[in-house]
Amino acid sequence: MKKHIYIYSPSSAVRDKASFKRGLKKLSAMGYEVEVDEAALTTHQRFAGDDKTRLAAIHRAASSGADIALISRGGYGLTRILPDIDYRAVANAISKGTQFVGFSDFTAFQLAVLAKTGAVTWAGPSLGEDFGAADGADDIMEACFDDLVTGQGEGSGWQLPKSAGKLVNDIKSNENTIIAESIHNISNSILWGGNLSMLTSLVGTPYMPVVKNGILFIEDVGEHPYKVERMLAQLLQAGILAQQKAIIFGQFSNYKLVPHDKGYKLASVVAWLKSNVKGLVLTGLPFGHIATKVLLPVGLSVTLAVEKRDAFLLWGHQH
Repeated sequence: MKKHIYIYSPSSAVRDKASFKRGLKKLSAMGYEVEVDEAALTTHQRFAGDDKTRLAAIHRAASSGADIALISRGGYGLTRILPDIDYRAVANAISKGTQFVGFSDFTAFQLAVLAKTGAVTWAGPSLGEDFGAADGADDIMEACFDDLVTGQGEGSGWQLPKSAGKLVNDIKSNENTIIAESIHNISNSILWGGNLSMLTSLVGTPYMPVVKNGILFIEDVGEHPYKVERMLAQLLQAGILAQQKAIIFGQFSNYKLVPHDKGYKLASVVAWLKSNVKGLVLTGLPFGHIATKVLLPVGLSVTLAVEKRDAFLLWGHQH
């Protein structure tokens, strides 16, 4: 039996109809049964329909019985409808096997589901930007998605950048402690996070999960490093970062440095963060607004293993 994928639009309106169609064609070519929500291409202002329309789409996705509920795109729109989502229905759908997949604005939904129900969703691709990419879907993203659909996924690995902080700061290490000589293993920690702007916007609301001894992963797009630092400072001062065993930087893309920065860049933010937290800080995770993205379980207990420059997030023992 073909795996069933349900496409819906909970955030911004689909403007790029060509990528939407390419995405549908790609998923069908991969052997999936693809169902498109009745309001997937609806437009109201900048949104994929008014609030009631998008809420109804989420609830249809939850009742679809699909193996995967995949967003058409991110953008903006979920934050304003978080109070009206039927979280019990979403959690029930997840318990019956529907995996909710997306990223960017979808982070708000994922963290709200985690906060309200403890259910696991998946940080991963969207239809248009990823499966409908003009130059074709990325092979690694496609393989990771297929692993999720078939229940084969057991983890993700990546190589830490040479330039991104050779210093390990798990015990406030001195400058002679080099990551290439280090072995770390953090087990039974909840993996959570996503888009940093969306995550920060939930601080102080009922939709921000309380995760202690967790592993937080973050990414963003179009945000200058000083804005990234400002958001991290808010999370730090709110006491959230001190509760994490590790913080993992995904990809921060499409921003522009200016002469005024005088050498201040994303690496400066990473160094600043390392000097202010006790947990492990890693970079280079292949996730964010980029073509090559892995899929990550939001809310699942995982193991983080680091040896020299090789890093792994493992959940096969839990999934």
